[in-house]
Amino acid sequence: MYSLIDTHAHLDELQNLDSTLDNARERGIVAIIAVGSDYRSNIKTLEISQKYPSFVFPALGLHPWQLGELNSSQVNGELEFIEQNITQAIAIGEIGLDYDKRVVKRASKEFQKEVLALFLELARKYDKPVSLHTRYAWRDALQLVQDAGIAKAVFHWFTGFSSVLRDIINGGYYVSATPAAEYHEEHRRAVKETPMDKLLLETDCPVYYGRGTKYRSAPADITRSLGAVAQLKGLDEAAVAEHTTRNAIVLFSLPGVIASPHRHCEPFASCHSDPDSECNEEEREESQDAQDRLREAISIAVESQKEE
Repeated sequence: MYSLIDTHAHLDELQNLDSTLDNARERGIVAIIAVGSDYRSNIKTLEISQKYPSFVFPALGLHPWQLGELNSSQVNGELEFIEQNITQAIAIGEIGLDYDKRVVKRASKEFQKEVLALFLELARKYDKPVSLHTRYAWRDALQLVQDAGIAKAVFHWFTGFSSVLRDIINGGYYVSATPAAEYHEEHRRAVKETPMDKLLLETDCPVYYGRGTKYRSAPADITRSLGAVAQLKGLDEAAVAEHTTRNAIVLFSLPGVIASPHRHCEPFASCHSDPDSECNEEEREESQDAQDRLREAISIAVESQKEE
């Protein structure tokens, strides 16, 4: 089992959350970035993070799908709430643009861009990373992010043009892989073209995935994202886990979330007390070595960012 971070999950939309998160832990997930979509979603996301401290980390945002229901005054209210709770937020998100004709019919491109610019300004003010929805609006979203002077961003579930992807990577930003990387050609191409040091894993749960037979996703399905990336990159899952977990820790400033990117062996005391435990001495040493490598990589990355 590997230590993984789900960098984009709508936990406020899940049922049976206790058992769902227990299952996530059993699959090796050591942290979840829970994103908000609007005022009510943000409140619930904060409540969930308080119930599961040091495991669920809240991002607060306003999804472009919600803009058709809001006027400028209401958008300002959403911004004020997030700013009032900014110290609890690990990031600003989910925010962004959506140029699907069904969304644009309810919220114009110009209105979406105006709102996104406001949220990016808030993120820059408090030096928060942003989690971005950019369907069919990849170039405009990137331009706004750069114009706002945002240092840290992830373009979640990216399916855009290779030319935009190159500019995202050159700008120092990240892209995240969902379980759709198992079958969605545009997403698979984007994941394949993204260097490992700029790639994250996510589920976007409870989104439905699959072609033909569909399933409602949960955080535990991060292992599908992991497997798809490993297959596309021609790497073993341990290497993908190590890279993506390190990337998530650096992007979201989660130095406390230090766990082995290889086996999830805890606690060590139980391994000693149970002779039949799967965690043997060799695996404990491998786990410790992996933790040491991850700590060193994070330290180097953090110092590099300070120099920049």
